[in-house]
Amino acid sequence: MEYKFSDKVSGLKASAIREILKFTSEPGVISFAAGNPAPEAFPTERIAEISAELLRDEPVLALQYSITEGYTPLRDFLKGWLTEKNCFHKEFDDLIITSGGQQANELSCKVLLNEGDTLLCESPSFIGSLNAFRSYNVNLVGVEMEDDGIDLEKLEEALKTQPNVKILYLIPNFQNPTGRTMSLEKRKAVYELACRYDFIILEDDPYGELRFAGENIPSIKSFDTEGRVIYSSTFSKLISSGFRTGFVSAPAPIIQKIVVCKQVSDVHSNIWAQVVSHRFMTTVDREAHFNKLREIYRQKSELMCSYIDNGFSKKISYIKPEGGLFIWCTLPDDCDMNAFCKKAVQDYKVAVVPGNSFSISENEISHSFRLNYSTPTNEQIMEGMEKLAGMTRDVLD
Repeated sequence: MEYKFSDKVSGLKASAIREILKFTSEPGVISFAAGNPAPEAFPTERIAEISAELLRDEPVLALQYSITEGYTPLRDFLKGWLTEKNCFHKEFDDLIITSGGQQANELSCKVLLNEGDTLLCESPSFIGSLNAFRSYNVNLVGVEMEDDGIDLEKLEEALKTQPNVKILYLIPNFQNPTGRTMSLEKRKAVYELACRYDFIILEDDPYGELRFAGENIPSIKSFDTEGRVIYSSTFSKLISSGFRTGFVSAPAPIIQKIVVCKQVSDVHSNIWAQVVSHRFMTTVDREAHFNKLREIYRQKSELMCSYIDNGFSKKISYIKPEGGLFIWCTLPDDCDMNAFCKKAVQDYKVAVVPGNSFSISENEISHSFRLNYSTPTNEQIMEGMEKLAGMTRDVLD
């Protein structure tokens, strides 16, 4: 039988990252291609304690249906926590729990965009969100980045020339895939452009608490006085990625529409995970826990960067991250990046992600690749980076 798929999904392709991960099942392959939290970052003992107490004392709470908006004590905690960070404005914002940050971004697109409307985003950007946006047949337009974030001149040019710009999607902190951090000046300028050109900013912040170098920078949401910013985040990198517990802080009318859309999607997010997340965040020393995570990723990042600095061909440039999970490396213009990545996994048994996996348009040419330091062990980082360093010298020098 010939299957005819809907227009909304016919153009979607499997994640290139997931395709590359297939190679990691082969014997001896070291993967720098994933984006999972470090296994040692999971607070397993405390999660086990909370889960045991919950299932012993209040099992129905964990096992029964719940409300779409999310577990009320968790929502109340998040409103207070985000208020402290100026990411929740009591006078006009509301908050909903989502099934990870991915659903937060997908539902934001669903409630605000019609087919053909324009969504602007950084180029390159996170493939998961890009596919979610593409599924709604929007006019997806990438804007090039500079070292301190999106290129403001090219952003304004897109605002002037693209039709019906409704949303600008940004990952200001330790962007996936480039690891870049948007400067304070650009965050303020982007918000001013939103007010001038009348569009919504979707600020995706899954890595904000994972800063291990440099100074904290206020969120774009903190400047929001007109209800123009949707702020999405998640516990995936702070507690457990498997919990699939994210959250959205946005103007109340937007949250009300997200609630309705979520009801026809999954009714509500995992209630057991919500309760455990709430009890974890309200019973542990949060800053001590976050500092532990930061130290894990600082050490792993520095270890990986040391091999780039001391072993890679000098023809490769890279962005040294101040937080998050990723390093973005760029090859010379005359080097075939896809061939390089294929050779790395097939001949050197090291998997990296080719940069065009994060491209907005199929016509874009990328000379970069992404490395992840959170998932591999230190021993794997040392072995894999030694191999990769040797390859760069063999191929480029």
